[in-house]
Amino acid sequence: MSGNWKIAAVSIASIVLITVNLYLIEKKESKVERTVFVENWTKVKKDTITDTIQTNGVIKPVEEYDIYFDAKKNDFKKFLVKEGDAITAGSSLFEYTATELDALKASLEAEKTAAEGEMAGIEEYIGKLRSYQGTLTSEPEAAIDESVEKNLNIDITTSSSDLIKSNIEQEMYKQELEKNRLDEKVKMLDAKLSSIEEQSSAIVTTSEADGVVKNINKNLDNPIISIVSTNMAIEGYFSGEEMKKAEVGMTIKASSSDSKKALKGTIGRIHSYPAEEPSLKKDNRFPFQALIEPEGEETEALLVGSKVDLTVITNEKAGVLSVPIEAVHYQKQPYIYKFTKKGYVDKHYITKGLKAEGKQEIIKGPSVGDVILLKPDVVVKNHSNFITPIQFEKVKVATYKKFTSREKVRYLLLGILEK
Repeated sequence: MSGNWKIAAVSIASIVLITVNLYLIEKKESKVERTVFVENWTKVKKDTITDTIQTNGVIKPVEEYDIYFDAKKNDFKKFLVKEGDAITAGSSLFEYTATELDALKASLEAEKTAAEGEMAGIEEYIGKLRSYQGTLTSEPEAAIDESVEKNLNIDITTSSSDLIKSNIEQEMYKQELEKNRLDEKVKMLDAKLSSIEEQSSAIVTTSEADGVVKNINKNLDNPIISIVSTNMAIEGYFSGEEMKKAEVGMTIKASSSDSKKALKGTIGRIHSYPAEEPSLKKDNRFPFQALIEPEGEETEALLVGSKVDLTVITNEKAGVLSVPIEAVHYQKQPYIYKFTKKGYVDKHYITKGLKAEGKQEIIKGPSVGDVILLKPDVVVKNHSNFITPIQFEKVKVATYKKFTSREKVRYLLLGILEK
C-alpha cells in the first residue's frame, strides 16, 4: 500500500503543478503573460549627432575675371601674355594706342584748370572770412561782405558776435576741407597727364588680380582675356530637397582621389535659381560653391577638374542625450521602454530633437545611463516584468548567495515558464 500511496501522491502533485502552471500561463493579465524576454537593450548616452548632405563636386577656380577692350575708340597693338601664364596684380596684359589720346589730354587739362579755379575762389573766400573775423573784436558792427553773409546763413543784425565767430570758424573748416579735396584732384589729374605724356605710342592694360590666363580671344571679341584665380573652390549642385536644408556658411568636408588630405571649408554661395529652366520632366538642380580653407604654407596644390565626395554639415549637436532610432516607438506621441531596478519595463514619453546617423536626440525623457529596450519581437505591455538571457561570463556565486530562497524560486520559475 505504501508504494501505491507514494505513486498516487506523486501523480496528484504533478497534476496540481501542471494545472497551476497552465492556469498561470493562460490567465489574462497574469505575471507570466506580462513577462517580456529581452535580448536587445541599450543605454541612454551623451553623444554627438550630425545631420549631413552627401553629394559630389568638382574643383574649380574661385573666380574668373574678364578683361574688355573698346575697339571703337582704340587700336589694338599686341598681347603681352599667353594662355596658361601665371600672372600677378599689375602684370601687363596687352598694348593698344588711343585714337582719342589728344582729346583725353585736353579734357584732363580743362578739368585741372577748373579745379584750380575753384581752389583760387575758395582761398579768396577764406581770406574774406578771416578779415571779417578780425574786425568783429574791435568793430562789432563792422560791414560784412554780401557773399560771406549769404553763406553763413545767419542774421548778422540779431546774432551775437560769439555766434557769428562760431559760424565763421565752421565755414572756414568746411572750405579748407573742400580746398584739400580739390588739391588731391589736381594731383591725380597731373599724374594722368604725366602718364599720357610718357606714352609715346602705346598704352598698356594691366591685371588687377593674381591668377592664370585662361583664355585669349585673338579675334578681339570681348572679353578679350579671361583670368581665373589661383584659389580653388568646389562647385556642385543641390537637389530640391537638399536646398531646404542647405545654407551659406555651413561647414563642408571633402575628399578626392587626387588629394592626400581631406579638404575643409564652408558653403560660400548658393544659386536660388535652377541651373536649367524648371520642367516637369526634370528634377531641379541648384548650383553652389564651397570655399576651401587654406592649410598654411603646406597647402597642397589642387588639380582643376578633380572630382570630390562632399559632406555638408547641416546641423550638429554635441553632448546631447541620444538613443538608437529603433528604440523610439510611436502612438499619439513618441515614447521609449525603460527598464526599472525592480524588474519592470515602463513606457516613458519623450520629446524628440535632431535625428540623424541612426540616432535620435532626446530633449525631454530618460537620463544618461538609463537602460532602454530596443525594438522588441513582440508587443510590449506597459509595466511588464522582464527577463534577459543568462550571461554566464557575468554570473558570480557571490551574487547568487545574496538572493533569498523565495527570490531564487521566483526567478527560476519565471525563467522556465517564459521559455
